[in-house]
Amino acid sequence: MPLPQVTNAELPSLFERQFTRCAVKSGETVVLLTDHNTSRDVVQAAFVAATALGAEVFEVGLSRTFDLQRVGHDRPGGGLGLMSALQSADLLCTFFPPNLSPWLAECRKEGTRVLSITDKPDQLKRLQAPEGTKEAVLYAARKYSEATTIRVTSEAGTDLTYRRGDPRWGELRAYYGYADEPGRFDQWGLAMVADFPDEGTADGQVIIKPGDLWILPFVRAIESEIRLEVREGFIRNIQGGLDAKAFQDWLDRNRRSADDLDPYAVSHLGFGLHPNAFWYDILTYGNSITDLTMAARGYAGNFLFSTGPGPHRRTKGHIDMPMTDCTVSFDGEVFIDGGKIVDPQAIIGRG
Repeated sequence: MPLPQVTNAELPSLFERQFTRCAVKSGETVVLLTDHNTSRDVVQAAFVAATALGAEVFEVGLSRTFDLQRVGHDRPGGGLGLMSALQSADLLCTFFPPNLSPWLAECRKEGTRVLSITDKPDQLKRLQAPEGTKEAVLYAARKYSEATTIRVTSEAGTDLTYRRGDPRWGELRAYYGYADEPGRFDQWGLAMVADFPDEGTADGQVIIKPGDLWILPFVRAIESEIRLEVREGFIRNIQGGLDAKAFQDWLDRNRRSADDLDPYAVSHLGFGLHPNAFWYDILTYGNSITDLTMAARGYAGNFLFSTGPGPHRRTKGHIDMPMTDCTVSFDGEVFIDGGKIVDPQAIIGRG
């Protein structure tokens, strides 16, 4: 684990740049949603930055922490007035992942901008969106949204197709690293496009190979091949060694009954575009979710495969696996070739 390089003296200016991109202005309200694992240095930097921009800022500290291996929590807490406080914010900063949680949707419906801040300062600095990130991500999202059939292949043997575009399966997610518009949710350090496949359309095989990443529920590099058979939107067969056994056991553990297939559903699928995130960050930082939450999902050219939750599924059996070296085609047009983005308008400069 490398020693920290960002000092406490740098943090307020780092947050001020981020809050400026999130369109924080004088007279707005910024709410910091924290728990007892949140770094006090980071919280104080957020206070200083919001105040410098003329915003009113206050902290809501939760008495409990969330299980970071799981997603989709109903409420951040049960206290009377908590949700009203969060929904009153112009910008809500959550210092733990709110992904796939109903309360996040409730805040966004009120027009609250929501920014997830989960990584440590070194990563926050390195992954702060370079110039042109928003434009490249929105372009990639438009290209993806115009496609009906997506095909993912690899030399390892992956050959997966799925259809997309049915509005019943949720919004297209385009993350460029800051929440600058009413009702927008984004995540500091991320550059990614993803959505859910149309129900029942994912078919083929997915080969997770050594060097691919496992971010949820475990934080590790894959060491042994996992072979998945996907049919009509669900994983039907799992083969392989140690990693395959862990994959199978995690999904089985999250079944609510013997015939519950929800953990085995294909969940959100997408790709990363961030030029300053690298798949080998896991070798630098080790198995640390607080150092790899954004980098592992967002590195340019990865294909993110996941299982479990969806717009109509609340299972806790969620797996996130960013895959390297895949080729991704939109209606037959290659967008990512062997892990390299080939469309020049979707390539972000490192800044």
